[in-house]
Amino acid sequence: MLTETLPIVTSQLPVMEAFYTLQGEGQHSGKAAYFIRLGGCEVGCHWCDVKESWDADAHPKLEINTIVEGALGYPGRLAVITGGEPLMYNLDALTDALQQAGFQTNIETSGVYPFTGHWDWVCFSPKKFKTPHSDIYINANELKSIIYNKSDFEFAEQHAALVNQECTLLLQPEWSKHEQMLPLIIDYIKDNPKWKMSLQTHKYMNIP
Repeated sequence: MLTETLPIVTSQLPVMEAFYTLQGEGQHSGKAAYFIRLGGCEVGCHWCDVKESWDADAHPKLEINTIVEGALGYPGRLAVITGGEPLMYNLDALTDALQQAGFQTNIETSGVYPFTGHWDWVCFSPKKFKTPHSDIYINANELKSIIYNKSDFEFAEQHAALVNQECTLLLQPEWSKHEQMLPLIIDYIKDNPKWKMSLQTHKYMNIP
């Protein structure tokens, strides 16, 4: 019997970077947001554009109150926790602290670890490289499927069949192949209108 890998419980989290910008993709695209990128990931997407986040030990470990203080330095009250793979860690304490400070808490996750944290919005972006944990499907508010090649449409449909009925379904071209994949996604959504388009608008705008 395989032993389930549980999220790490810690009062200090490895923060690769934290910055204030506009959410560039997904359902909340265009909103001002404070991004908290946690270090550590074992999923291993070959097209990941933040591979430097994978090694948790390469990044400073910050107390939760320090992370929240950083977020309070900006006027926006949307905090987006991303990675890496943020659900490597138990995020109950971080989300509680952010919400008590007046923040909406959103997460971007591949869902491969058991679900923790108290979230206003959960963006679930499954990856072929590691199977998601079963509890992500009922908690996902948004399924964001990355389209890198034609076979990814079938992969997206497999996960769309598992998420809850209220989950927003998004198809997003992988940036390095967006010129090739975008026309295919447009045609696919026209034929399958339950899906919506997601674009990495921050890359078009050349902002973080």
